[in-house]
Amino acid sequence: MKLFEYMGKEIFASYGINVPKGKMAETSEDAAKIANEINSAVVVKSQILAGKRGKGGGIKFADTSEEAAKVAGEILSMTVQGHKVEKVLVEEKIKIDKELYLAITIDGAAKKPVIIASAQGGMDIEEVDDEYIAKQHVDISLGVHPYLGREICRRIGLTGAVSKEFNRLLGLLYKIFREKDAELVEINPLVISGDTLIAADSKMTIDDDALFRQKGIPYVEDRTSIEKKAHDLGLAFVELGGNIAVMANGAGMSMGSLDTLVHYGGKPANFLDAGGGTGIDGTTKAIELLLETNPRVIFINIFGGITRCDDVANALITVKKNKEIPVPVVIRLVGTNEEEGVKIIQENGMEAYKVMQEAAAKAVEIANAG
Repeated sequence: MKLFEYMGKEIFASYGINVPKGKMAETSEDAAKIANEINSAVVVKSQILAGKRGKGGGIKFADTSEEAAKVAGEILSMTVQGHKVEKVLVEEKIKIDKELYLAITIDGAAKKPVIIASAQGGMDIEEVDDEYIAKQHVDISLGVHPYLGREICRRIGLTGAVSKEFNRLLGLLYKIFREKDAELVEINPLVISGDTLIAADSKMTIDDDALFRQKGIPYVEDRTSIEKKAHDLGLAFVELGGNIAVMANGAGMSMGSLDTLVHYGGKPANFLDAGGGTGIDGTTKAIELLLETNPRVIFINIFGGITRCDDVANALITVKKNKEIPVPVVIRLVGTNEEEGVKIIQENGMEAYKVMQEAAAKAVEIANAG
């Protein structure tokens, strides 16, 4: 579960990490009141669960409470990076001497937390060369000892009072990481302002499976309307924004389908794992869900084990009879009851492929032809 910036900063502050003075607002009037309380120049920041807000126009500055109300109103009427803005964070504009980057996340390959730091923080951190990024794994039986912080400071060029403050902050950030069951805690930028380090931004992701332990953190819904509907149906579904709707049985098969489509130049509209053993009713609901993404073509990739190919075929035909399918459907059927499934498909004027690559290439060809 991702947290909004203002939520992450509230947690940071409660652990003793310096953050700019500010509050969340849902109206331009509230933004003006907060700016008046701060009594200095402010920055008004859209609160969405996505990055690149500045480049999308979702961060603006104001010198007065009247200006804060004006820019807050503008931002609250915007859609930034595909997200409708419903909240803004109004906080003091801080003096920036230098911007750093600091994060703690999980290295799945090493099966350990990893500290990631760079002397080059800010909007384009993704473009920083690896040679300017310091990474240090953490032994969870030992935790973050001062020597780890000193080594990172050496590698990113921090000295003196700032290095001592960095070491203190790193220990607090790791404590948050452990106690809040986080998958990611990130500060970008971590601002050097004089001898002080200030978390000018926050990004936190909490492990969904640990939410039962985190009663103090409000639940944040990060699903689109279609993703919510899929969740209610018990389907694993993620919107991706392409034009080829995808359904497969099994997470590995679904990922393989996406990779194959991309290999042939396609743009998947979604990830949809219909699961093994899905019957006619479940498959029908999955296909109907795909139609809501308004694709140019639907690609169904079934390798039947527990899932029966004839059930998938019957589900597809059921949808066609009850609801018009306005786009071509490319289907690959292999496995349990394959012959019966292929026969049903062919009797209804469609073609069933045996090889995934051939079916994926055909789906891409249709999508790219418009």
